[in-house]
Amino acid sequence: MADGVMVFLGFGKYVRADRIYALEPLPADARGSGARTRVWVEGIAEPLIASRTERAILAEMGAVPPRRRPSAQDESLFS
Repeated sequence: MADGVMVFLGFGKYVRADRIYALEPLPADARGSGARTRVWVEGIAEPLIASRTERAILAEMGAVPPRRRPSAQDESLFS
């Protein structure tokens, strides 16, 4: 993870990747108005609410590889 990389959380919020210390997916009944994940950030007492999934945030942080979608030429139309 590179120092100083800014991670987009959604809802117009960005945080430094090296300041994020915990991610928690919200349960289905708590996912109103696009909320998906609680993000704990060093120096902020309460978690921030992100509209992105924990996997998307981790991928942007460089902690997991982003999911790859097959390109059009990789998909078979006649199988």
